[in-house]
Amino acid sequence: MGEPPVLVHTTDDPEEIRICSLVLSAADIPHTITCLSKSTWGIAVAAQSAEKAIYELIAYTEENREWPPPRPENDRYRPAFQLLSPFIIGCLILLYLKTGEWRHDSPWFAAGAGDSTAILDDGQYFRLVTALTLHADPLHLLSNCVLGAFLLHYLFQLLGNGIGLAALLTAASLANLLNVVAHGRDHHFVGFSTAIFAVIGMLSSLNFRRHAAIGRTQLLMPLMAGLAMLAMVGSEGERTDLGAHFFGLVIGLIAGYLFGTKPVLALRSSFWLQTILTGISLAIFLLAWKMALS
Repeated sequence: MGEPPVLVHTTDDPEEIRICSLVLSAADIPHTITCLSKSTWGIAVAAQSAEKAIYELIAYTEENREWPPPRPENDRYRPAFQLLSPFIIGCLILLYLKTGEWRHDSPWFAAGAGDSTAILDDGQYFRLVTALTLHADPLHLLSNCVLGAFLLHYLFQLLGNGIGLAALLTAASLANLLNVVAHGRDHHFVGFSTAIFAVIGMLSSLNFRRHAAIGRTQLLMPLMAGLAMLAMVGSEGERTDLGAHFFGLVIGLIAGYLFGTKPVLALRSSFWLQTILTGISLAIFLLAWKMALS
């Protein structure tokens, strides 16, 4: 007589028994499912297959120990002041009503428009900031305001007003600087669209960080989403600065990944930090214009 079957696994979960059976079937190991009691099942295999069967079951358990991944926790954070986004958009509109369209004889554009020669040769770095607040024509302004109103709102919802505005100002200014270096002298630019693409990049990276447990292949999703936006709204038009949009997107992706770290997110609940950073960021815009007009 041959050796009796060996019981290699028992459980009170019928779904677990079904999965173990599938694992052994995939490994081409003959087995039988046995009802040991009213609520307990077992899997038995031939004695010569017991060692291999146990190995396959243990290997499957180890490979799937962290699966399915935990669902991302609901982020309950909300900024205390909910109207910063419309406030910024309103400021852009009011400034446009004052400056009008881009004209060579306009003192506002002469003083505050992005001018790579003035920045590189004369150190007028305030233009990296003031250029964000000027617009060439009503269509330019309208597109940035409509898109910006929604994107800024979501950025401030995730990072808070102070951290979000500071991240936006830093990313957009750095993107303008990289664009100036890339173009060299005699390059002129205006518009909030650089900041818009920086926000797109930050939102993409922040979303990736919040859902990183889904899988490493999701790393490409923020980049693809941002490039799709760049192709749709950031590469057409007579006065479109593709370089500024591209650098805004890239710097935004990096900034979003950095500002999405746990230490930074832990600071969001600090009312005073958010308030101070909001004040400093708005003061930088005012100081840049004071330097430009002086």
